[in-house]
This record gives sequence, structure tokens and C-alpha cells, in this order.
Amino acid sequence: MSRTETARRGTIQTAAMAVAAVFTLVGIAGFIPGLTTNYDALELAGHESQAMLLGLFAVSVFHNIVHLAFGVAGFLMARTAGGAYWYLVGGGAVYLVLWLYGLVIDHDSAANFVPFNTADNWLHLFLGVGMVALGLALGRGRVARTR
Repeated sequence: MSRTETARRGTIQTAAMAVAAVFTLVGIAGFIPGLTTNYDALELAGHESQAMLLGLFAVSVFHNIVHLAFGVAGFLMARTAGGAYWYLVGGGAVYLVLWLYGLVIDHDSAANFVPFNTADNWLHLFLGVGMVALGLALGRGRVARTR
């Protein structure tokens, strides 16, 4: 293995761990009064939850747990370069699907079970594009090398 391959492998794993850390911190922050406004209105799930992370992003207990689980998955997958690649690219694809879902559902309907709001939708687009781009840029050629 060349030095460049070793450096790239370490870089993609570091990037995946950084993304995982952000998701984990966001999941924890959703349970902290003050960081989450209207904390007393935090619901288990659904659009009825009036809690807002940083006063901007709609959250529920379920939403926070999803962020925590996504963070833990990232730490586990970042143990290998291949896992880190798929965490970034696959996770980014999941967030693009969530962005599309957030665009098509009525935010006041039962379909908004997570819950999502407009700020969440924009964040999901940013995360999806960013994670896929990061995975593809840092994992360039990785799939071909592992076959």
C-alpha cells in the first residue's frame, strides 16, 4: 500500500468519525434544556412536538435518538476505510431521501412523525450533499482497490 493510500484511508475514517461526532452531539443537545427551546413540549415523536434545537430545528425524543444512533453507527463504521466510505455515501443518500420526504409531506400531518420543519429540510439537503461529496472525494478509487 502506498503512502497516499494510507493517508487517504486515514482521512476518510477521520472524516466519518467527525461526522459521527456531530450527529452524536446533536442527539445529546436535543435533550438539553436551553439548547433545546420549549423543552417542556418535547414529545416522543410526531409533529406535535414543539421543542426546537437551537430554537430552529424541530426535535422529538425519537428524532434525538435517531441522531444518536446515526452517530454511533458512524463510529462503528469508521473503524475501516470501507465502512467509513459507505457511512458517508450511504448516510448522505439517506439524508437526501429525508430531504425529499420533508419536501413532499405536510408538516402538520401524521406523516411528519420524526418531526421535520423547513430548517430541517435545508439541513438534510446540506448534509446529504456534503456527506456524499466527502465520501466520494476521500474514497476515490477505494471501491476499485478492494475488489
